[in-house]
Amino acid sequence: MSDLQGYELYPIGELSMKLLIVDDEELTRTGLISSIDWDSLGITEILQADDGVNGLEMARLHKPEIILCDVRMPRMTGIAMLERLEKILPDCVPIFMSGYSDKEYLKAAIKLKAVNYIEKPLHPEEVRDAVLEAQSLYRQKLRSHRGEALHSQETATRLAQKLTLPPSDNSEIADLCLELGQPELLDPDMNFTSIIVKLNSGVESSGIFLEDILNDISCFLEHYHLKCLFVEKRVQYLVHHIYGSNAPSPTTLSAVGSYISRQYDCCGKHLIAAGNTVTDISRVYQSYASAVILLQNCFFFPEKTFLTENTIKQLSPKGPVPDSLQSPENTFSKYLLAGEETHCVQFLEELFRYYSCNHTFMPNQIRDLYYQLFNALSSSRKKNQVESGLHEKQDLIMDTLNNAFTYEELHESLKEKTAQYFEDARNSQPENSTIFMIKDYISRNYMNDTLSVKDISSHVYLSASYVCTFFKSETGQTLNQYLTEYRMEKAKQLLSDPRYKISEISSKVGYTDGNYFGKSFKKYSGFSPSEYREKMS
Repeated sequence: MSDLQGYELYPIGELSMKLLIVDDEELTRTGLISSIDWDSLGITEILQADDGVNGLEMARLHKPEIILCDVRMPRMTGIAMLERLEKILPDCVPIFMSGYSDKEYLKAAIKLKAVNYIEKPLHPEEVRDAVLEAQSLYRQKLRSHRGEALHSQETATRLAQKLTLPPSDNSEIADLCLELGQPELLDPDMNFTSIIVKLNSGVESSGIFLEDILNDISCFLEHYHLKCLFVEKRVQYLVHHIYGSNAPSPTTLSAVGSYISRQYDCCGKHLIAAGNTVTDISRVYQSYASAVILLQNCFFFPEKTFLTENTIKQLSPKGPVPDSLQSPENTFSKYLLAGEETHCVQFLEELFRYYSCNHTFMPNQIRDLYYQLFNALSSSRKKNQVESGLHEKQDLIMDTLNNAFTYEELHESLKEKTAQYFEDARNSQPENSTIFMIKDYISRNYMNDTLSVKDISSHVYLSASYVCTFFKSETGQTLNQYLTEYRMEKAKQLLSDPRYKISEISSKVGYTDGNYFGKSFKKYSGFSPSEYREKMS
């Protein structure tokens, strides 16, 4: 568990505190409570106990930051109570109260690091000053712990990062282990297993604190006598080096993988891969590298899959490529152009069956293949003059490929767009060839800020005035209205992708003036570009 747990709930300066008053005289306790404005001191809860035994139990249960305690009490003295509490609540600050001028008690109070020693009868101002002093001391302790914890956390992260790289200097790894206070990591028989979680988006976008997740994972691992070193790589890749004196059994590894997966459910889509278990810290990179390779195979499995080497070994190898898939893009194009929807559906089913079970292919090979299939779909639309509605979101092919988290997700996108193609084909009226040429020209040149009616009319070998009149009569829109609408719809698509800055999007849709783009977009959509992006996120 992280050493920072419990220190991040409040900023140090605003930390609310609990006060425990331990005194066998009820009048003393009630008098203290009523005579001081505790809220103004940041004391949000006041607890009471009538002797040392009950005070000890109350402190264990409620963990107060400050204890105002009488020295002499029945059953257990205040000194004895604080001596026992020192191990349980080492940061708690005691203030002793006594009606006796006893030097031995004073010595004991100093030994227990009491912030103050107040003689009875008590004066509210004196108690108030003592509590303020105790609060200051407690905050100092907290800052010290936080600094130590942060340093420890940074050291652990540096070590975890080092273990993802081929070791060039084992002495540096050894130094980090010793600095971390874990020399047992250098035991040559220590077992390490690297587990990588790939997220579809960063943890921050989920609104979940990564530290909370890691604390929960650490607590879970303790049940199996395992610990974890963690490092975040490139936002979306979370590396957990699991280690222990014994190698985790397949059952244990499966339980660990399942638990980690549940912890990251809050972060959305994710895939997990575990590398081979190795001994000796200098070989951890080998486990990490094998996890990276397995993670590529995760593309072919459903999201939240926990993949190990055993998972892959248990899969049956697939036979040769079926005849129908020898030239998939040509087969797909043939069915699309001929309008054979049933054959297209059968083709896509066979395609998915084959590639989802054949893990000899790399994800990029599949993406290249699907790039050809999406292109075939787009080309068929143009050749058959099948027009899609302008307001229908038509993702750029590369964006579709890059955003697909799994093979199944990529395939479903192709299926959906294929079904939409045949739906549009059934509903489409053959478009006038001139109008088709105009729209096609705009689709290929809308990003050019100098695109004009003259350019468009020259492309179709007609006069500008005739093109404007003809386009309006055929579509019900002016040419400029259509061009603006086309650009705005493309801008909407790009705004849904956080990779692009608004200034970049402006130039990508044909606007050199960012302010003019912003005004045009707001007039069209009712939102500024930034408002629209926030609305879509």
